[in-house]
Amino acid sequence: MKSYITILFFIVSISIYSQTVRKYSNEFMNIGVDAAALGMSSAVTSHSSDVNSGYWNPAGLVNIDDNQLALMHSSYFANIANYDYVAFAKPIDKRSSIGISLIRFAVDDILNTTELIDEQGNINYDRISLFSTADYGLTFSYARKLPVQGLNYGVNAKVIRRVIGDFASSWGFGLDVGIQFKSENNWKFGIMARDITTTFNAWAIDEDEFAKIQNAVAGQNQELPETTEITIPKLQIGISKLVDFNYDYTLLSSVNLNVRFEENNDIISTSAASINPALGFEFGYIDTVFLRAGMGNFQNELQIDDSEKLSFQPSFGLGFKYKGIQIDYAFTDIGDQSVALYSNVFSIKVDFSMFR
Repeated sequence: MKSYITILFFIVSISIYSQTVRKYSNEFMNIGVDAAALGMSSAVTSHSSDVNSGYWNPAGLVNIDDNQLALMHSSYFANIANYDYVAFAKPIDKRSSIGISLIRFAVDDILNTTELIDEQGNINYDRISLFSTADYGLTFSYARKLPVQGLNYGVNAKVIRRVIGDFASSWGFGLDVGIQFKSENNWKFGIMARDITTTFNAWAIDEDEFAKIQNAVAGQNQELPETTEITIPKLQIGISKLVDFNYDYTLLSSVNLNVRFEENNDIISTSAASINPALGFEFGYIDTVFLRAGMGNFQNELQIDDSEKLSFQPSFGLGFKYKGIQIDYAFTDIGDQSVALYSNVFSIKVDFSMFR
């Protein structure tokens, strides 16, 4: 049974690239990073202002005063898949900063049973090998302050690498552009355009390895899939405000509008575009302890009786910051946002000013 399941996994994994144009490629790049942001349902486009801004809105990188490092880990599907993230950013001068980040989403140590049965029909377990299916996203970020007071912009250049063992691999390239504006009364606004140039992925299929799949399952005679896919642009618009109470307490409220140029089950959907709102809140005490909550992924779900029901994804989190080290936790569904089990996400951020 495990043999057949593994073989079917190969077929499905490669066959999903059988269309020349796919709207949902590189979805691992949309999961999100930083437990602090995920605890607020990712409604951080307008106020992200640290090393993680390279992912959420590169314009926010200009707000860092010293080098920063961030790490995050989470698991999917009962620890079968692992999601890891590392980022580093540094200021160049008083008006600009740069950053680099790497995301890896992978299932490791998968059994390759395509050669389990030899040419004589004998089962030989020594012929079983292991392989990984992994997605990598490497992002280079640049941010700069504009001559207009409070207005910043940032640009991401992304390199995408996707590998399915020895069977197939791809390279992809794309660009993101973001802006942020802070008003005199502490309102913040942000816009993030993801894959603004349309991100292209070019796949290379190993014909010999693909033939092993066809031979391993009787009746399978699939043609080689197409080798090109694209990721269509997405737009995120955010607004937020930070309010101080009695010097020691703060409340950050944030709203995001996530726009996709397609018709789907989002709460607002037309033939041209769909809009999915997200709300996030962060309560802080003496800039040391933080409690977070959020609501996002509002969907009109079709029920068995053909009626529609509005659903949403809640999230919660907390954080602790002390002398340049910040540890955050989020309890949120970062996998399949409608049916997967909730995930425990941990991240850490280090500000190098603590060593000065």
